[in-house]
Amino acid sequence: MPALLAEDLLNEMIPPLKGTDSAAKAARWLDEFHVGQLPVLDNRHYRGLVTEADLADFDDPNTLLSELPLGFADTYVRPDQHFYRVMELAIQNKIQLVPVVDAQHEYAGVVTISDALAAFGQQPAGGQGAIIVLTMEERDYSLSQISRYVEENNAKILHAHVAQDENDPYRVRLTLKLNTNNMASITATLERFGYVVTAQFNGTAALGEDEHERYDALLRYLSI
Repeated sequence: MPALLAEDLLNEMIPPLKGTDSAAKAARWLDEFHVGQLPVLDNRHYRGLVTEADLADFDDPNTLLSELPLGFADTYVRPDQHFYRVMELAIQNKIQLVPVVDAQHEYAGVVTISDALAAFGQQPAGGQGAIIVLTMEERDYSLSQISRYVEENNAKILHAHVAQDENDPYRVRLTLKLNTNNMASITATLERFGYVVTAQFNGTAALGEDEHERYDALLRYLSI
């Protein structure tokens, strides 16, 4: 099973920029690496993301990135955070990649949405399958029991990953990839037995417009 923590999903091919780099260099790298954002560092510390929109506001290609009012300074994950948090931040901020920053605020790298989903075995092109995230008391975790509930609804678990809940040391977060987009009955069954569904990514709108829009957003990131 592939690791699903941010530190295990770092993309070594996407480099950071420095404050001493020019707007022209930033524009060239955005084009070269086919991304809409790149991280900017002050020494080894993460300062923010430079975007195509940022560069459009400056006519002088020699403008230094240190002179630009960069956004997304608070948009990052820690190395030990789960890949779902990477996707959550990317969706909320409409970005293709999320910086990884350690406790000393030193830059470790970036995780792209496509890398995160590839590690989870997601096949977005066909829109087949759904992702569901559950939280529960650690003592209540039983993958065999959860698998039985899923199979009772004519579905199967393709991939599963369990991690400590970042907000509660006595709870765990379970991320499942299923072989179906029909999540309504599965969700109802799991909730009936006390599991908390914290997130769903589904290929259809059956679970509501919000879930459909969030899933579509992921597919748009992958197609850029």
